[in-house]
Amino acid sequence: MTPSVVWWCRAPQGPNHPHGDFPTYAGAVPDPQTASLLTHVLERAQAEGALGARPIAEVIQHARFFVNALPEEVRSVMDLGSGAGIPGLVVALDRPLIRVTLVDRRAKRVDALRRAVTSLGWTDRVAVLEADADHVGRDERWSGTQDAVVARGFGEPAVTLPIARRLVRPGGWVVISEPPTDTGSRWDPTWVRSLGMNPPERLGSVVRFHVEQSTPEIR
Repeated sequence: MTPSVVWWCRAPQGPNHPHGDFPTYAGAVPDPQTASLLTHVLERAQAEGALGARPIAEVIQHARFFVNALPEEVRSVMDLGSGAGIPGLVVALDRPLIRVTLVDRRAKRVDALRRAVTSLGWTDRVAVLEADADHVGRDERWSGTQDAVVARGFGEPAVTLPIARRLVRPGGWVVISEPPTDTGSRWDPTWVRSLGMNPPERLGSVVRFHVEQSTPEIR
């Protein structure tokens, strides 16, 4: 399949979770009207089965763990298996200087994201890419192009991390959603280092990997 792309733009900040265990991001001032539109987009995705039953405010706040894990110098992020656009849309919301690429292989979800692009008027800095993430990772046009890759519920560690690693430039970052802390780490440090990355740093509900300067051949 030949990947197809649509570019779009900025997003708002959702309401704070009533409990204290979700982060906020103070780096962007949200536009209330755009925030309302984004919430509506996510509610529609939820009604279509692209998101679980979790309240949308919590979905947005959980996505901020990804936002907060991205260093300030990051300017490009790819969201693998984006589905409804989480966490990529919240990254775009809170970090307007970042160029975001949402990747999903399902034509139905990509079509829904494109309709969201149209309704929100975001056309200049977020891409919707219809393609298999593994194919994107092996495509020389994308390999090593991203400052960071994020993934929420994309796949098992053995699948997710090598794909993300191929897409990130040396010195970049990979941020992946992680189960509760009482389940223990899923990541074998020796294997992680064999991919040219430092062992993960736990940051709330995500783990963050730093890509070292070495660039091993990853199959």
